[in-house]
Amino acid sequence: MSKTAQDFLAEANAIVSKIDTDAGIARHGQANVVFVDVRDGMDIAKTGTIAGALRIPRGFIEFAADDNTQFHQPAMQKDAEVILICAAGGQAALAGKTLVEMGYQNVSNVGGFGAWKEQGGPVEA
Repeated sequence: MSKTAQDFLAEANAIVSKIDTDAGIARHGQANVVFVDVRDGMDIAKTGTIAGALRIPRGFIEFAADDNTQFHQPAMQKDAEVILICAAGGQAALAGKTLVEMGYQNVSNVGGFGAWKEQGGPVEA
């Protein structure tokens, strides 16, 4: 039996905790908290992103998260609190599931950037 996109999302949402935007904003700037925007660069260029967020497209997350690759992002540490964001929450959930499978223990999905911006979360171009 083949899986659908909804099947993949349901699996990811069962593994990756969802936090509301206010909780994400409250975590912003705290020690050992890393925000990651998993949208592609074109989307981020159009809308901006969370201030200080790493920009790691979903299709590259495995390389940036693996300290055995030349592409490892030093801020991506398995003991960090990693909070993911995308346009609506789906890509963040899927990327979060990947990180959990890679051994990251504190991964959450704050949903979509539009809600973050509307609620006054810190942003940058």
